[in-house]
Amino acid sequence: MKAIIADKTIELEEKEGLWLPINSENISIQKLEDGKLFLLVNGRTFTATLLSADTGEKTVELLLNNKKYKVQLKEALDDLLHSMGLDKAISKGATSIKAPMPGLVLEVSVEAGATVSKGDKVLVLEAMKMENVIKSPGDGIVARILVNKGETVDKNQVLIEFS
Repeated sequence: MKAIIADKTIELEEKEGLWLPINSENISIQKLEDGKLFLLVNGRTFTATLLSADTGEKTVELLLNNKKYKVQLKEALDDLLHSMGLDKAISKGATSIKAPMPGLVLEVSVEAGATVSKGDKVLVLEAMKMENVIKSPGDGIVARILVNKGETVDKNQVLIEFS
């Protein structure tokens, strides 16, 4: 697991309920009750309050010493998706979804005119022997579906358009 705070990356591993750094940082984090976190940083202790957490975006916002910090959490899978270009397949505010790589459409989960919410599954694309669930970039209405189940697609081919 990685925590990214103000463009600084800290590699973390979990041991006995604590998140401990793998790299040179001397930090440990323990979850307490009521949205509080106990932090030990270079021998100094802090209590932070968890203000918000977005599991879809893998971000948390903390209040520490009356200052807000946004922390981006990344797992090994996130790095793999980034290296494959799948993290850019759907961007916020997108009006369409493009194929992140060549593949085969295994499933289309929506129909034209359907109302979707951010994170809803809209189709499944098989690429490199892996099934990739493609999700809605935001709330909206499906305007057009430009592919069918069983169809092969090219990288950057528009799959679905939103209105």
